[in-house]
Amino acid sequence: MRRSTLILTAIFVLVSSAAFAAPAVYFTKDISPAGLMAIYNKLGREATGKVAVKLSTGEAGNTHYLSPELIKELVQKVNGTIVECNTAYGGSRASTALHRQVIEDHGFTKIANVDIMDEEGEIELPVTGGKHLKADVVGSHFANYDFVLVLTHFKGHAMGGFGGALKNISIGIASPRGKVRIHTAGTKDSGSIWYDKQDDFLESMAEAAKAVSDSLGNGQRIMYISVMNHLSVDCDCDGNPAAPDMHDIGILGSLDPVALDQACVDLVYKAPDGASLIKRMESRHGIHTVEHAAEIGLGSRAYDFISID
Repeated sequence: MRRSTLILTAIFVLVSSAAFAAPAVYFTKDISPAGLMAIYNKLGREATGKVAVKLSTGEAGNTHYLSPELIKELVQKVNGTIVECNTAYGGSRASTALHRQVIEDHGFTKIANVDIMDEEGEIELPVTGGKHLKADVVGSHFANYDFVLVLTHFKGHAMGGFGGALKNISIGIASPRGKVRIHTAGTKDSGSIWYDKQDDFLESMAEAAKAVSDSLGNGQRIMYISVMNHLSVDCDCDGNPAAPDMHDIGILGSLDPVALDQACVDLVYKAPDGASLIKRMESRHGIHTVEHAAEIGLGSRAYDFISID
């Protein structure tokens, strides 16, 4: 073989390897403000411009949500605005006034400005390659932000099996009308969120998540950090959640939400005390959200797990 051919072959192998390199998922056991900052810095992407920090501020009565003390340093580092949208299931966050009161009661207004993004209406984001959704409906204020830092409390969920980064940017950023659309796989925009085709609902979450990512420079203006503590089988949207029966695990971060959710799920399966959460995830076929997100090109289920401890 000629030397030039060998060189070209080597270049092709290097380029191909780079093109198909698994996304990095960084991990630390240190669940602290310093641990959050370390993960953020490892991701190598600076949150710039007007930054939205998407997290769940928790239903009234819930205490498992990410504490303001834990996230304060990171939120203020990026000069972020905490963003939420109102719920579609009633409860204490179904209207902006009630929602703001809960957010204040939970201490978030002490560390940053908070924006209820659907307070003044909603906008649609196109869904590319979806089976169920043509568009995702989100709070109109979403358009005001240049960058989104997705700060997720990973936990179980009564309907989705688990709540991770994909749920945080789909259901979490959707307006109430958008939430109904996702829950019912595009069949309606109002009324009950209960729907009997579970996989269609899970697929719709993945499709809405892709719409959000695509709208942010095809995923270039968004990053994801998930905290695995207070690991209840129930969501932060539950005002009376089950007590966690497994130990805290750590903090993970990635530029790929599919890889991040998959890594969190894998850590639950590896945990010696994860039986309850595994049962919840499997009973709702929760992993299918991750499967469909990978199928439609949002990210990769394969990942490179890198501990920074």
